[in-house]
Amino acid sequence: MYVWMTALAGLALLLPALLKTFFPYFLQDCVYIYRALGCGVRLNIYKRKTPFYSIVDCFLEAVKKHPRKAFIHFEGETFSYEEVEKRSNKVADALRSVVGLREGDTVALFLGNEPRFVWTWLGLAKLGCPAALLNFNIRSKSLLHCFSCCGANVLIADAELLDAVEEILPALKQKGIRVYLLSSECTTDGVQCIGAAIAGASDKAISPSLRSNVHIRSTALYIYTSGTTGLPKAAYVTHERVWASSFIQGVCGVTSEDIFYINLPLYHSAGFLIGLVGCIERGSTFVLRRKFSASQFWDDCRKYNITVMQYIGETLRYLCNTPQKDNDRDHKVKIAIGNGVRADIWKEFLKRFGRIHVRELYAATEGNVGFINYTDKVGVVGRINIISKLFFPFALIKFDIEKEEPVRNAEGFCIPVERDEVGLLVGKITKHTPFVGYAGNKQQTDKKRLADVFEKGDLYFHSGDLLRIDHQNFVYFQDRVGDTFRWKGENVATTEVADILTMVDCIEEANVYGVKVEGHEGRIGMAAVKLKEGREFDCVSTCSVLANYLPVYARPRFIRIQNSLEVTGTFKMMKVKLVEEGFNPALIEDSLFFLDLTQKKYIPLSQDIYNSIMSQDIKL
Repeated sequence: MYVWMTALAGLALLLPALLKTFFPYFLQDCVYIYRALGCGVRLNIYKRKTPFYSIVDCFLEAVKKHPRKAFIHFEGETFSYEEVEKRSNKVADALRSVVGLREGDTVALFLGNEPRFVWTWLGLAKLGCPAALLNFNIRSKSLLHCFSCCGANVLIADAELLDAVEEILPALKQKGIRVYLLSSECTTDGVQCIGAAIAGASDKAISPSLRSNVHIRSTALYIYTSGTTGLPKAAYVTHERVWASSFIQGVCGVTSEDIFYINLPLYHSAGFLIGLVGCIERGSTFVLRRKFSASQFWDDCRKYNITVMQYIGETLRYLCNTPQKDNDRDHKVKIAIGNGVRADIWKEFLKRFGRIHVRELYAATEGNVGFINYTDKVGVVGRINIISKLFFPFALIKFDIEKEEPVRNAEGFCIPVERDEVGLLVGKITKHTPFVGYAGNKQQTDKKRLADVFEKGDLYFHSGDLLRIDHQNFVYFQDRVGDTFRWKGENVATTEVADILTMVDCIEEANVYGVKVEGHEGRIGMAAVKLKEGREFDCVSTCSVLANYLPVYARPRFIRIQNSLEVTGTFKMMKVKLVEEGFNPALIEDSLFFLDLTQKKYIPLSQDIYNSIMSQDIKL
C-alpha cells in the first residue's frame, strides 16, 4: 500500500509537467468546455421558460439586484442601471402613446454612439419591437436601401443626423414612413420631434404583456452586413442569436466586476451584441465612446479602471503606432476581445502594453458557426474541441478561387480539405444552428445556402471565408472570397462601389477591388475604370460623387485608367491580376490617381507620393 501511495504521489507531482509537455492546452480546453457547457445549459433553460426570458428580462433582474450600480460611463456622466431603466420606460411609454407602436412593429434607429441609443433600444425591446440598427456613416442611396429592406414604417434619428435624413425624406414621405427626431424642436416638414413627449412620459415599469408573443426565434434586431456582394444586407438577428452572442464575454472569462470599454459602433454586432448585450448578461459596467481614439484610449482605461477592451485589427495597430510613453503598461486591462489582428501587431501589442489575454474570435452576424481563441497562442482565431464540433457542425471544403465556387467530386459532393490545407468554411444548417438569412433579399439568402454538400438534401451556410486548421486543432483565418474586401474594420462590397463609380459622368465601366498596403490591416479600395469615349478623368467630380454616396472607408483611394476592362469568358470582371499589380506607378503604365482627402479631389499618383504612402508619411 505504501508503494502504491508513493507512486500515486509521484504521479500527481509529475502530472502537471506531463500535461504541459504532451497536452499543453489541456487545462485551457477544460476551462473553455466548462464555460461553454454552462452557457449552453442556460440557453436551453431560457428556450423552455414560459413566458419567454429575453435579454430585457435579464436587464430588469440586474436593475433589481443592483439599481445604483453604474451601467454606462459617457463623457463625464454616469448612468446607473436604475436610471437607464427609467429612461427606457419613458421612451417606451412615449413611443406607444404618441407614435402608436405595438408589438412586432419594426423601427429603424439612426443614432450615434451615445447613451440614448441604449435606452431607446431598450424601450423598443420592452414593447416587443425589433430594431434595425442603421450605420450612421451611410448616406443617400445606401441609407434608403438599408431602411427599405428591413420593412420599418418608423425611423428614429439623432438631431445631428437630420441632414442625412433630409436627403432621403422625399422617398420616405412617398412610402408613408414616419420620421421622428430625438429633439424638442425641428422645422423640417415631414419630420416630427419626440424629445418633449419622451421627457414628459411616465417612467413606470412597462408591462411584460406588451411583448407577450415574443419568443426565442422572434426577430430581435436587424444588423447590416455587406456580406459578399451588393448593397448592405439586413441580417435577421433572433433572440436566440442575441443570447448566444451575449455569452461570448462569459466564455472569455469576463465577470460582473469587470469594466468593459465600447469604442466600436453600436450599429455593429461587435459593439452591440458582444459589447452592450454582453454587459447586460454579465450585469457589469461599460464605458461608451462616440468613436475610437488612439491618443485617448489608455487615458480612458486609466480614468475608468477599464479591465476589458474590444478591438478590431486596426484598433491594435493604431494603439501600437502612438508614441511610446513611460506609463504604457500602467492600466488594468486584462482581456481584449475582437477580431482581425495580424500576428505581428498582436505580438507588438503584448510586448508594449503588457500581459493582456487577447481573445481573437471568428464570427459573422448572419452566420451559424464561430470560433474563439481561448488560449494565448498568437495568430489564431479559435481552437477545435468536442464542444465546437457539438455546438457548431462545420467543415472546411475545397474551393476554386478562380471560379469562386466549391470543388465537387464525380458524385457531385463537396470535398473536405486535409489538415493544414486552406478551405471554405461551411456550417451545417440545423434546428440548433439555423441560418435565417437577410430581410427583403431572398436572392442573397439563397446564395448563402449551399445544398448537397456531403449528401443529398443537406444544407450548409456558405461563409465566404477561407480558413485553415492545423495539426494542433488551431483555426487560422486566411482570406475572404467573393466581391468584398475589408478596410478600417469595415467590409466593403465592391459591386456597390462600382455602381456608384459608374454614376460619374466620365466613367463608363468600373472594376473595384482591394489591394494590400504594407503596414496596414486588410485591403484598401482601388478601382480600374474605363472612361467614356472622348472624355478625360474628372478628378473633382469623381471625388464629389463618391463622397455623396459612400463613407470614407469605402471610397477607392486609387484609380487606374484602362482602355478596356478584362473580363472572363462568362463576362465577370478579372481582379486577380489587378490585385497582384497593386498601385506602384513604376510597374504600371496606365495612368494612376490618388484620392487626396484634404484637397477633396483625385491627384496624379507620382512615384514620390507612392514612396510617401509606403513609408507611412502619408496616412491612409
